[in-house]
Amino acid sequence: MKRRTVIMGLAAGSAATLAGTGAALAAPRGLVFDKTAYTTLTTTIDGKAVTYRFWKNIVYVANPVDAAYQSLNVSVPVTIDGKAVDATDAPILFSNSVGGYMPSSVATATGVGGAAMTGATGAGGVASGGNAMLGAGGEMVSNAKLALAAGYVVVEPGARGRTLVTSGGVYYGTAPAAIVDLKAAVRYVRANRGRIPGDVDRIVSSGTSAGGALSALLGASGDSPLYDKYLRTLGAADASDAVFAVAAYCPIADLEHADMAYEWVWGKNKLSTGALVDQTVSRKVAAGFPAYQKSWGITDTESHLLKTYLQPAATRYLASLSASARGAYLAKNTFITWKNGQATFTWANWLTHVGARKKTLPAFDAFDLSTGENNLFGTGTTKARHFTTYGGRTIAADIPAKLDLMNPMHFLREGTTSRARHWWIRVGTNDSDTSPTIVANLAAGLRRLGDDVSALMYWDAGHGANEDAADLMTWIARRK
Repeated sequence: MKRRTVIMGLAAGSAATLAGTGAALAAPRGLVFDKTAYTTLTTTIDGKAVTYRFWKNIVYVANPVDAAYQSLNVSVPVTIDGKAVDATDAPILFSNSVGGYMPSSVATATGVGGAAMTGATGAGGVASGGNAMLGAGGEMVSNAKLALAAGYVVVEPGARGRTLVTSGGVYYGTAPAAIVDLKAAVRYVRANRGRIPGDVDRIVSSGTSAGGALSALLGASGDSPLYDKYLRTLGAADASDAVFAVAAYCPIADLEHADMAYEWVWGKNKLSTGALVDQTVSRKVAAGFPAYQKSWGITDTESHLLKTYLQPAATRYLASLSASARGAYLAKNTFITWKNGQATFTWANWLTHVGARKKTLPAFDAFDLSTGENNLFGTGTTKARHFTTYGGRTIAADIPAKLDLMNPMHFLREGTTSRARHWWIRVGTNDSDTSPTIVANLAAGLRRLGDDVSALMYWDAGHGANEDAADLMTWIARRK
């Protein structure tokens, strides 16, 4: 990737580390939303003619490291199909476009849903953007656009990512830069209550893949003091960074446990090349997984996934088909038993049905430091580092604290009082970008805390699926 120069905000030699001063958070100057600096645009979304006001490329911190990424766009509906819309108290969809923990910028967007998801692709290699995902019919779906058409305010934040590097070779978007930036953007929106239209107490964070993990992390870690020193250095607004609700799609989360979870589920599935990963190593990596599951109250992971997610997903899918289409599908997939309107099958048969695993061994903390997640935990001029102790390896002293900053599960252990209380969690049953237990554990941890959780899987869908986006808009409207 082409090297960038850090353009603002850090003293010489400090691009890699944002150190706190220990002082109380202060309200920075210059973070006042200009209500008049918009353009009026008209577009068609889901068959609706939408006229809206569009504010572009607003820097959301007083001391940006790189303003090209630390800025946001705001879209506010004015009319929908010719009918006036008052968005004063509308929900706010906070739609990030992070993919692969890569940088995301709104600088070149020409309207709602136009923020680039750098380094991520959808089905068939189609580049995703503006939180765009794949719908049930193969069409691209954007939660940002659908939210605007539903009468909601849409905020699309940019954020730094792991590949950003200065001309001197210093990485300045590695952990925890992305979550710090998203928190700063939320604080900007909240600090501008009454200036930015919409109800700042009903911010709904949405994201996919790494963006889904960051969305979940944003919801789980609301107002955590662990981030204060980073936010202070950026000159973030003196406001809450808590969000009301979360929509997390196929989150690449819980990274320090992701390898063991991946091998426990996908270890015996061959790669697309037909090769089987080293089974001895796979079993060793997965060895601690059952004990980890018990810590979340899940004693039989196979049964939990089958009964809670996989069989219900197949049932919903088959029930949606015509009788002839359902018969044809069942004829091709004889491992499914269809009786009394319910689909059942075994764990082993489901694994065979999915087929090839997507990632090699280990999937996240690679032996050769080649993964994006290794890069995520890079520092200074070191591009990539290990973040697990598998095989007795030693990790850097700062890694455990950074893992906590990047993992929503850490905050669910703590039961943070300012976390989001409403959760919409989705993943495809054929998604082997990570283990399906990541979603299952996230939902289990939230339910244990008593939160409102809607979690399900899309049958036969891969990474980045979004097959019930209209239902999300209704779900948001019903949460107060």
